[in-house]
Amino acid sequence: MNVVAEQSDSIFKHRHFRRYFVACCAANLGIWTSRFLLGWLAWDITQSAMWVGIASALMVLPAFLLAPFFGVLADRINTKVGMSLTLLGQGIITGLAALTTWLGWFSLAWLLGLALVNGAVASAYTPMRMSLVPQLVPRSILPNAIAATAVVFNVSRILGPALAGGMITYTTVTLAFSVSTLLFISAMFLILRISELNPIKRAEDDSVLGQLRSGLQFTLAHPVIRLVLLLTVVNALLGRTVLDMLPAVAGMLFDGSPATLAQFTATAGVGAIISSLIMSRLEGNEARMEQMIFASLLTSGIVVLLLEWFRQPQMATVIIFYLSLAATMASNCGQALMQLVVSDDFRGRVTSLWTVIAMGVPAIGTFIMGIVAEQFGFVTCLKGFAVFAILFTTLLYILAKTYTETEEDPIKG
Repeated sequence: MNVVAEQSDSIFKHRHFRRYFVACCAANLGIWTSRFLLGWLAWDITQSAMWVGIASALMVLPAFLLAPFFGVLADRINTKVGMSLTLLGQGIITGLAALTTWLGWFSLAWLLGLALVNGAVASAYTPMRMSLVPQLVPRSILPNAIAATAVVFNVSRILGPALAGGMITYTTVTLAFSVSTLLFISAMFLILRISELNPIKRAEDDSVLGQLRSGLQFTLAHPVIRLVLLLTVVNALLGRTVLDMLPAVAGMLFDGSPATLAQFTATAGVGAIISSLIMSRLEGNEARMEQMIFASLLTSGIVVLLLEWFRQPQMATVIIFYLSLAATMASNCGQALMQLVVSDDFRGRVTSLWTVIAMGVPAIGTFIMGIVAEQFGFVTCLKGFAVFAILFTTLLYILAKTYTETEEDPIKG
């Protein structure tokens, strides 16, 4: 076995990381199961696409306001306890959903309320989780640990809805929510069993607003972190937005049949999983990861431009596979690079800003893409997004290279 493979495998030699990994498997499966169930109930109750969209938005919007505050909290408290509390909160939400559906009390008001609370709790989960991982493994294998959890995230994104759909079909929605609750509670107990954490520096005692301000100042002053966040914006506007718009891609560029959309969606899922597996086998080198982000974004822009000339679903499937692989690679490398360079006492606040960008920008991107496509056509819209991504990524590459050669910070200036 080569050195890289040995390094990748070594993350599972750490007993507490193994517990964390199993907990992540259960938690992510619970997250995607419960999200699917709430979305399905929105349709089942209202038969309205508008209410489905509102319910989905309520599960994302709280992150814009609350994630930075939870980032401050992650820098101040024991993140193991913080992550356990978020898992307990998600378990309570799905438990309430199970109880109300069983009693026949579930209504649109219950749905919207639970979706909103679920979004609020989920906005705390990500910074807590991202702050806990570096405390479980040595810094040298941190990228491999991040990639391993990314594999779990992407697999759960496929298996969770499949599990929920199967339970709705063959059992009851109450049982489906109950299983989701069990997954969250199991994950919570696994996290609580972690007893050995790497020592970290905690944030200085200050007001919440003061720590928010210092976290933003730290982010803006750090050239690598700022570069990663700017590249995350590009990735979110191109790769993640186009993947979120796959129904429109299938409908406006191809036959729009459910089979075509299912083929595209499954292909995107496979691309994300393979990308995470590749990342888990790579050696954690900061310069190499930065290069992979640039390469992923530039080639993503190129393959999106190719969609106009490859109107056969088979060729489009190949393009979508690569786009998903590249977008996931850019995301995983960006997260790993940021985790390697950030100071422990700012980790929660910086990762919360990354979360806001990674989750929020695709929502904004799909809104903009929809409006532009209606006015100028979908192909023209895709071209515009792709050209923007290529040009902006090239500009950032030139500025980053200039900084490396001169040790001055052109982006800040």
